[in-house]
Amino acid sequence: MPKTLMCEPRLLESDLSGRVYLVTGANSGAGLATTEQLARQGAHVVGACRRVDAGEEAFAGFGDVAGSTEVMKLDLGSLTSVRSFAQAFNARHDRLDGLVNNAGIMGPPQGKTEDGFETQFGVNYLGHFLLTELLLDILKASAPSRIVSVSSVVHVGTRRQVAEIHLDDLNWEKREYDRTMAYAESKLAMVLHASHLARRLEGTGVSVFSIHPGWVRSNLAASMMPGWLNSVWNAALRPLSGPLGTLSPFEGAQTTLHCLLDDEAPQHSGEYFSQNSVLYPNRENRPGGWPMPSPNPQAHDMELAERLYQRSLGLVGLNGPTGDATV
Repeated sequence: MPKTLMCEPRLLESDLSGRVYLVTGANSGAGLATTEQLARQGAHVVGACRRVDAGEEAFAGFGDVAGSTEVMKLDLGSLTSVRSFAQAFNARHDRLDGLVNNAGIMGPPQGKTEDGFETQFGVNYLGHFLLTELLLDILKASAPSRIVSVSSVVHVGTRRQVAEIHLDDLNWEKREYDRTMAYAESKLAMVLHASHLARRLEGTGVSVFSIHPGWVRSNLAASMMPGWLNSVWNAALRPLSGPLGTLSPFEGAQTTLHCLLDDEAPQHSGEYFSQNSVLYPNRENRPGGWPMPSPNPQAHDMELAERLYQRSLGLVGLNGPTGDATV
């Protein structure tokens, strides 16, 4: 198995006192591990969670930390909730040193968000797109600051099909629905957005990264399994998850922490940072890299990135009427 990439110890010992970080989906998995590590290093970390009680319960398990935490409500499946969150955050805080777009869903039944978008595209990508745009002013004012968008190795697609952005059918109304490819498209959109945003923010001191955190042992992957396979996994395979290449939440947080804390990372703004993964179709990509080129050709198409950006502005209502959300 490829070796797990880990942060240099000095990065996890640096003093983050006075810094403010925002982590979406901070109540479990790698998001929780990221939050705890930043708080232990003295930062104030805001956990943006759909269920505030779940976030508060999770953070209570940290015990004494050098920094502090708070939980604020955010439902990425609701553009109204995203706007309310951004307004509340800007009212409470006068700086933001790092935004971690970590929350996500994988493989739910076909459905739509309250705004009419395919669920995975709406939650994983569009919700984070709007959140990021609404927080750009405070990120610029806090520069040097960083944005980390948690994508996935699945943005490449599957061994049978390369993932592609279908601007004419973002909500899967013209194609037979495939929940795996819908997830892949949402994560490819995050990679494209990070590359495009980095170019827009050149000279501002705000760095942007997209990442694959590794195959983290969590409930997220279980949502993709049929019930019988999930039972087999829990009963027989989970004890072997380490040897099979899955990571603990702390290991899954390493790529995010590296991008947030490493002094040289901003030299690679806009690039893709990846933990190892056996899911890469090409063997040479499987060790990962901080950074590494995405194996998906569309991830390097900046004309497509610009077209996706303009379409996304319209869909979330940042450049006038959104038109028909199903377009």
